[in-house]
Parts: sequence; C-alpha cells; structure tokens
Amino acid sequence: MSYLIEVSPRDVIASRFAVSPLIVTHHAHWVLSGVRAPGVWRSWAERMRGPYRRLAAERPALAALTGLLRQGRYNADFVAPPPSGVQVPFADEIAVVRATPAARAHEELARNLEGMPRMPGHVMDVLFAPDVVDLVADAYQALWDETVAPFWPRFRAVLERDVIHRAGRLATYGWAAALDDLRPKVRWRPDGVIVVRAAGPDVTHRLGGRGLLFVPTVFQTGVGSYLEHAWPYAISYPARGTAAAVATPHGLGRLIGRTRSRVLLELAVPATTTQLAELLGLGLGTASGHLAALRDAGLVEAARAGRRVLYQRTDLGDALVAGRSPTG
Repeated sequence: MSYLIEVSPRDVIASRFAVSPLIVTHHAHWVLSGVRAPGVWRSWAERMRGPYRRLAAERPALAALTGLLRQGRYNADFVAPPPSGVQVPFADEIAVVRATPAARAHEELARNLEGMPRMPGHVMDVLFAPDVVDLVADAYQALWDETVAPFWPRFRAVLERDVIHRAGRLATYGWAAALDDLRPKVRWRPDGVIVVRAAGPDVTHRLGGRGLLFVPTVFQTGVGSYLEHAWPYAISYPARGTAAAVATPHGLGRLIGRTRSRVLLELAVPATTTQLAELLGLGLGTASGHLAALRDAGLVEAARAGRRVLYQRTDLGDALVAGRSPTG
C-alpha cells in the first residue's frame, strides 16, 4: 500500500517544518522500552533506562502503552499528535492530548490492538479506563520531565539543523530534493505526488493548498504519517545525522585536533554556532573559535540564511574528511 499525497504549487509555499517535543518523547519511549534500537543515542539510553524503569513501575499507562508499540502498523494517534505550529512547547502539546475525548482514545486503542495477542487483564483495565487520556498524558509528562527535557537543547539543535537544511532544499530545488534521503519509504513522483509506503490498499490525499507538515525526530529510524484525522496532515522522519555515528578518519584528529575534527565532521550538514555548541557540548565561545580557525584554513564557509549564519564544509573540507585530493 501507499499513501498518495497530491501536491499543488500552493502546497510548496504552505508546507512547514515543525519541531515537536511530544513526538520526540513518544519516540524516546520506543527506545527506552527496548522496542527500537538507540542508534547514536546509546549513551543517553543507558543513562535513562534506570529512570524509565522506575517511571514504568509508577505509571501503569506507560507500561500498558509499551505493549502497543509496533513497527509498520497502526499506533494510536492521540498519544502524540502532530503539532499545530512550528514552535509549540511541550506544555501546549500535552494539553492537546488531555483534550482528546475518551471515546476517541478507546477507539484508537482498540484499533491499535487489532491483530495483536490479547493483553493481560490489568493492561486492558488501564487502556480502557474512563480516565485513560489523563493516565497517558501524566505518563508522558513524567517521561518528558525526567528523560527528554534535560537533554532537549541538544536534541533541538539536531532537529533545527535538519529543518534549516531541508526547508532550504524544498524552497530552492523542490520536493524531489527535499525528500531524496527519505527513500524508499517516501519518494516524489514527477506528476506531483508524494508517495508514502504503508500497508494496505492505496489511499489518495489532496492537500488542497494547505501544505504538509514535516516533523523531524531524533529517535525514529523510519517514516511515520498522520493522514487519517483532521488537519494538519504530517510526516515524521529521522533527522539527518541521527542514523549512524560518523567515524573520525584516521589521522584527522592528529592533524587538526580532536575537537576541530568533530566540528568538521558535524558540518556534513550545515549548522549554526549555537547548534554546534549544543551538539558537541562546547561553550559558545569555544565553538566560535574552532569555526574561525577552520574557516581561516578554508575548510568551512559561512552563509546567511535569514537571521542565521550557517557554517558548512567547503570542497577542501570534504576532501580532507574523505582523505582525497580536492579534485577527487
């Protein structure tokens, strides 16, 4: 099956990229429960598994939801709906969850359970309790507070860097360029259709000039879609730079120093000074100093994007990382 999303020229202008603390928290649940591998966030996962186990024991809804998490199949949408805007704080997102009618939550949970082995009675009691919406919201509030919020500046830096990069490609080169690295799960057809692979019969959605909401996340490995309920239609996807750790080329650290090597490696995707500082755990002044040195050496360059200054590797920087001459 595929979701077929018909796109008009107006949809390019109307489409937006959003950062969602709630969706990141939802995907953190996948990782900490062991359903999804942590990837580059292994050290974070190892540090947070103790607090997660305590929360799962204290919050029955968290443990109950763990049994519903499944790859490539329907998962209840009300638990982590797409954000209503570009910069929506966690408090506002969890308020939307709390506003979900219990009947709708029960309907989605029942659908989530289809085709799965029957859950134990105590789990079903939680999932179909009259106050299940509040139980879920309280559980995710606690999960956010203890495992995600302390690391949010770093996670947000990864997500914002992806947004800047992908939004620029969409505006400059169009949908094919913006979606290229999401293949084979998502692809662009020349006839103006975004194809999102899923299970079941093909379903066509028309954006009608309202655009599409793209939501990057740090813990996701595949692509998720929100195309069944009221607007906004959204796609969640793994942010660039979170799929796998990048190895430092042999000798690069000895040549330019370990920290500058890390900065140069990170700039495979453009980033601001602030984002690099958060990503690498550096002070803002320290990050700025390393960028200045790399720029003086011709390894990175700066370009203004709106109010931001983005740094990226030059051809010489790419060649140094790849261990080849600038001409290839």
